[in-house]
Amino acid sequence: MTVKRIAIATVGYGGLEDHVSGEFGHSRTFTIVEVEDGVVRDVKIIDNPAGPMTHGRGPVVAKRISDMGVEVVISGELGPGASMILQELGISRIIVKPGLKVVDVLKEKGFIK
Repeated sequence: MTVKRIAIATVGYGGLEDHVSGEFGHSRTFTIVEVEDGVVRDVKIIDNPAGPMTHGRGPVVAKRISDMGVEVVISGELGPGASMILQELGISRIIVKPGLKVVDVLKEKGFIK
């Protein structure tokens, strides 16, 4: 049994039907998807915990999602601060084209069937 917790930077509250945000630190929401053996077990949507900040959002978000047990981050872009912290925390980073549907990215990257 393989369980993965994946955080996708997203533009709204559409869950699996939502779209990938162009920027990790500036995304409106994060869709947290728990996948077990290629099947979605749980989907949570959280507001960007660093939303009101003007600078340094990426590292704040990276630490928050690490606290949630996230193992993989998917985003349209990752700044150097967030990328470095995610790497230090052992969280994999996947960059994809912004605007893609969450469910399509999860299928394309082999997380779900």
